[in-house]
Amino acid sequence: MARYVGPSCKLCRREGTKLFLKGQRCRSDRCAVERRPYVPGERNQQRRSRTSEYGLQLREKQKTKRIYGILEQQFRGYFHKAARQKGVTGENLLKLLERRLDNVVYRLGFAPSRKAARQLVRHRHIQVDGRRVTIPSFLIEPGHVVTISEKARDMPMVKNSIQATDRNNMVPYLHLDEGGFSGRLEGHPSREDIPVQVNEQLIVELYSK
Repeated sequence: MARYVGPSCKLCRREGTKLFLKGQRCRSDRCAVERRPYVPGERNQQRRSRTSEYGLQLREKQKTKRIYGILEQQFRGYFHKAARQKGVTGENLLKLLERRLDNVVYRLGFAPSRKAARQLVRHRHIQVDGRRVTIPSFLIEPGHVVTISEKARDMPMVKNSIQATDRNNMVPYLHLDEGGFSGRLEGHPSREDIPVQVNEQLIVELYSK
């Protein structure tokens, strides 16, 4: 399966909620979900039939994959890893996804979206504990310090993203340093602290069949 390269706004409209795939546009009145709050392709702007239990489970999985920008095989790998860990499988899954390097870069405000954060990582602009890391799926451990390169700090995208970041609303498991160009993972996130509106139990039920 190839990576999706179509309009990002269609993905949000398909899931019926904001996935924050386009940065500040998602927070403005230009958001497609607010302007066209119906599924793409439905001319009558209403759902044609009642969604089945399997359909609900599938949609929740697709929504989570699209939020984090992950393909099916990799997502399934995260699920199996979460299932082997102690605790609740669904919560373990979200905790793993939150610890991805591209997600941490996005949460720290270095990029306006996870897609932009992946680009920064792949283009060698991110360091972890002083070492350059180019793998977006790299899992950050508690205590790891994530730093953005000096070259990237002058990029308009990065500058605008950092300026738009509300430090008071930073997720509690991340700490942004005083200079604003590095941050660290304070500890493993709890489910209550992960600002993602998904029902992870539906994903567990889908993969458990």
